[in-house]
Parts: sequence; structure tokens; C-alpha cells
Amino acid sequence: MKRSNALVRQWILLRTLSTRTDGVGVHALAQQLAVHEKTIRRDLETLQAAGFPIRESTGNHGRKRWQLDPTVGHFALGFTFDEAVSLYLGRRLLDPLAGTVFWEAAQRAFAKIGSVLSPGALKYIDRFAALFCHSLPGAPDYSAKGELIDQLLRALEDRRITNITYQSLQATEPVTYAIYPLGMIHHRGALYVVGWSPDHEEIRHWKVDRIESLEVSGLQFQVPEGFDLRRHLAKSFGIYHGRDEVHVQVRFSPRVARYVQEGRWHPSQRLTRQADGSLIADFDLSATEEIKHWILSFGQHAEVLLPETFRDEMAQEVSALLSRYRHDEATRETALPSHD
Repeated sequence: MKRSNALVRQWILLRTLSTRTDGVGVHALAQQLAVHEKTIRRDLETLQAAGFPIRESTGNHGRKRWQLDPTVGHFALGFTFDEAVSLYLGRRLLDPLAGTVFWEAAQRAFAKIGSVLSPGALKYIDRFAALFCHSLPGAPDYSAKGELIDQLLRALEDRRITNITYQSLQATEPVTYAIYPLGMIHHRGALYVVGWSPDHEEIRHWKVDRIESLEVSGLQFQVPEGFDLRRHLAKSFGIYHGRDEVHVQVRFSPRVARYVQEGRWHPSQRLTRQADGSLIADFDLSATEEIKHWILSFGQHAEVLLPETFRDEMAQEVSALLSRYRHDEATRETALPSHD
């Protein structure tokens, strides 16, 4: 059996032993994993050699049972052994937040978990890490934003009016104004602040990367009645929030239908497979800005059906793109040397 399969099987063994405090026999483990009993015994020996506190005991009628030693690896927060190992294994998923208070606190927690695991067990767990990769192309680096994020969290907790200096994508110069921070969102590796903007008289989103500086005032604000962060984002296809009620319908070709059907793209999505293998997807949104870029990523395999205004907007986008390519091609042809 391949090493990766052995690792997964041994992980299942650890998980089973963590939940079966009364122990479990080799025969039952072999049946559960559909392997020979000799394989289970080798796996148990491997885990013992790695430093996991696995021991054999004798139960009723002289039956041999295996269990994790309850006197070793007990966690103050009440984690089972496999839960603690899972958290430790997932520590790499927080790497995009390196340097922030989130990351620093998590590292301290992971260090506490690691302190009750033997060096051999930690080395064994790291072999699992090689089986997984967390890909976030274009994710920001927050290592220099730790203090700023810490201030934002304090402003959120104390409901303090905060003055930010913000460089938007459209503006040529940063602008300073007051906001009432209501929550934070981690979206595709980036952090955003959601808050009320008195200047604009609406709830807005600010990307933390674009906040150049901030000052938390001593003045408190009142949270808008009925505000709920999850409900606020329910109609957003990502992070962009609009004021409209838009029903979007898209047809995906058979080539990409399965891929789309496998994903949870939005809470409102309704996916209907067609007889020809294509897929009709319906969404209820507050804006079309972000879903437009998502649809364009499928190229010729996605077609907007509704609403008509959005279909026209997509047609103009594709037309402009085609014009750009044709213009570049024509420019290259005129630039080529003549061979007459």
C-alpha cells in the first residue's frame, strides 16, 4: 500500500482510538478499514514508535484491546487527542494572516498543543502536511499590518468611532474620514472592514490593505438596529455589496457543468442540470460586479440569460475584450518588417 494511503489509514486509527475510550480490538479495526489484522498491528506499532500514547490492555474474558492512554495528552480545553492533532495540522491554513494578532494568538495555541506531543509524534504529523496544499494566489501579506489590525479589533470590541486614511482604487490620493466599524471579513485571503460611513450615509466595506493609518477615537457609536454581518453579506457574491435585488441566470456548457455543480458559490444558488448536459444556475444577488468576473472566467462556456440588462453588459464587456485583442493583433502585423 502506498505511503499516503498508510498515513490516511493510520489517521483513521488515531481518530477511532480517540473516540473509543474503552478501547477497540484489532479484529474490529481491521474490519473497519478493510485490511488484514497484520496491517493493523504494523500501523499500531508505527504509531507507538512515533510517540503516540497507544497501549494494549486486557478487557473482559481476556480480550486484548487497544486505546490511547487517557493519562497522556489530556487537553485543558477538553479536546480529544485527534481534535488537538487536527488543529495542529491545520495551523498552516493561517499563514496568510502571518503577523496579525490572529496569527500570533493561534501560534501560541499551537505551541501549547505541540508541547504535549512527543517529537516523534510531531514529526509524524508533519508527514500529513505534505499531503495538503493551501493555494491563495495574490493573497496579501499582513506581516506589517499587525498593529493596525489590533487597533481595528479594539475599535470593533468597544464600538469606537475610528478615523481612517484610505487609498481607494479609484482615488489618486488617500482620503481621511470617520467610520463606525461593525465587523471584519476574511475573503479569499484578504481582510475587509465592514462599517457605517457617516460621510456616505451607508454601510461600506474597506480593504485593510488600503488603510494607510487609523486613529481610534474616544467616542462610541450605536450599532444600527437589526444589523447582522452574515445577513448583510447574504446577497453578495463575495465582498461587494449593492442595493439592488437582481435575479441572475447563467447557462454553463456541459464541459464545465460538473465543476460548477460541485461548488457552493452562493447561498441562493439553484442549479438545474439540462438534458443536453449543460447547467442552468440561478442566483439572487444585490449586485453583479463580482459575479461578472466569475462568469467571464469560464470564457465561452458560460452565457448570461437573465436579466437582459446584465446580458447586454456582458456582451459589451466581451466586445471590448475582442476589440482589444484585434487591435493588438493589427498593431503587431503593422510592426512586422516587410519581406518584399
